[in-house]
Amino acid sequence: MLIDTHSHLYDEAFDEDRLLAIKRAKEAGVVRLLLPAIDAESDERMFAMVREHNDYAVAMMGLHPTSVNDNPDWQRELERVERYLAEPPLGIGRFCAVGEIGLDLYWSSDFAEQQRCAFERQIELALSYDLPIVVHTRNAWEEMCESVEKYAGRGLRGVFHAFSGEEQHYHRLMACGDFLFGIGGTVTYKKSKVAELVERVIPLERIVLETDCPYLTPVPHRGERNESAYVAIVCDKVAALKGVSAAEVASVTTASAERMFGLK
Repeated sequence: MLIDTHSHLYDEAFDEDRLLAIKRAKEAGVVRLLLPAIDAESDERMFAMVREHNDYAVAMMGLHPTSVNDNPDWQRELERVERYLAEPPLGIGRFCAVGEIGLDLYWSSDFAEQQRCAFERQIELALSYDLPIVVHTRNAWEEMCESVEKYAGRGLRGVFHAFSGEEQHYHRLMACGDFLFGIGGTVTYKKSKVAELVERVIPLERIVLETDCPYLTPVPHRGERNESAYVAIVCDKVAALKGVSAAEVASVTTASAERMFGLK
């Protein structure tokens, strides 16, 4: 049994074959898809998928950091997140996390302060609703650690999605709360830094598997659209790096995901 802890299968990239993509995921042993929110523009697509596949897909709620950039309504977007967490839309059930949230300075650092404010406000929401956070970080690991360190000792928990930090960042974050690290397609890339960390630094018990589909496609499909079925490829790669069976990786990472997200 596998869980894709970060799937955008509601994205327009799957409009022509979403049902087939779900079928392929199930055939690959994927028993649950966790869907991260982005912003108001994509909410209804995510909700529609959860309503249609409520025994298989589970939604998160949050505001993505790049949706803060150059957005005069980002504070209203945060209010939307607050409203939905207080009262989830009909047919959605309880959100499994506040996500995906975080910091992304890849495209621009002009909105770093707005992103930080949005991120930390959503951490407070997660704490108030006793939910994990799912965190996106790109070109901002130092800033990320500084923000998370403010909450050390307050019971913060969650997943650092598509982890791409250094060993020092792993240890700094682990000192702040109960965290897991999302490992996806990049672990299969040649000279992958995350592969080295998986092999040498991050215990299997601290790993969850993900695809981030339709992005970050693993080898041998790199260059194609990613999909949730390919989480099995990530599982195999982690198993090879850890020197254990794929069945053990699936068992441990699925149990970790179920614990963190309160899945049954």
